[in-house]
Amino acid sequence: METILLSNTPEKIYSVYSENILNEFSLHTKIDTSKCYCKDYITMNPFEFKDTKYILSTWGMPFFSKEEISLYFPSLEHIFYAAGSVQNFARPFMDCSVYVHSAYMANAVPVAEYTVSQIILANKCFFQNTYYQSNGMLNEAISIKKHIKGTYGCNIGIIGAGAIGTKVINMLNESYNVNIFVYDPFLNDNKAELLNVKKVNLHDIFTNCNVISNHLANNEQTKQMIDYDCFSLMGSYTTFINTGRGAQVVENDLIRALIEDSSRCAVLDVTDPEPPVSESKLYKIPNVYLTSHIAGSMGDELYRMSKYMLEEFISTKTDQNFKHLITYSMLKTMA
Repeated sequence: METILLSNTPEKIYSVYSENILNEFSLHTKIDTSKCYCKDYITMNPFEFKDTKYILSTWGMPFFSKEEISLYFPSLEHIFYAAGSVQNFARPFMDCSVYVHSAYMANAVPVAEYTVSQIILANKCFFQNTYYQSNGMLNEAISIKKHIKGTYGCNIGIIGAGAIGTKVINMLNESYNVNIFVYDPFLNDNKAELLNVKKVNLHDIFTNCNVISNHLANNEQTKQMIDYDCFSLMGSYTTFINTGRGAQVVENDLIRALIEDSSRCAVLDVTDPEPPVSESKLYKIPNVYLTSHIAGSMGDELYRMSKYMLEEFISTKTDQNFKHLITYSMLKTMA
């Protein structure tokens, strides 16, 4: 078969690749859209895929070593991954000269939309105010109103200017009059100027910004990077938003800073572990707002990712003008 569907979680394939999208693929390649293969099947049928040139996948894409790739997929040319990060599987394929394409830019769209909405709400002290108002603590809610700065001219801190961080920055600049501070060791001066942001160090972000939003890549260098030295610098009535990865935050340090100043607020779509352990204080203190990793593509938003990969696939048959090809340098900074 020239093209196959591959995932260890077949239900993910069919939630991301709509029937219409799969029918579109069928117009351009030989594919059995009724079958989604997993790694166990491939290892038990090692020669069945010797002619496979294209793999369509999403979450649940299994890892293969270079030796396994050479054995199972000697003719493989491209992988189209209708999801975000490819860190868990891409490098061995790329080492075998297989092109890896990712819909990370498609997944960046809903995360950025979600984040910007939280930033705007945070500038209104929405989270602190709604807690008190909803619990009948009206004097406290009125007190919060006196400290609302609003969005106009505010300072917003963005930690990490990758695909999602950049999308957030662009959306903010397009619609709001704000000052954007960015911490990202990989952001060069030219790109910072194009983005209309000010490059600062991590502590400056927490010292000077009304709202801080984390979008760091998830790697060994960024684990537990955001600690008490950062959180203790947050001013009163400021908000920390995390739609990136929970592992970058020292949870107990965040909790300590939130207890020390209850006007501070944390809006967390991700934690480490996820969800937090049952005894975590994140469940107990009133200035923490938890969601269950909903910022990324959900529902019909998933189809945007497979649409991106369909367009990328068609490029293999026409102009080869790839827009979503992963490179080794991208792996250094990708989440």
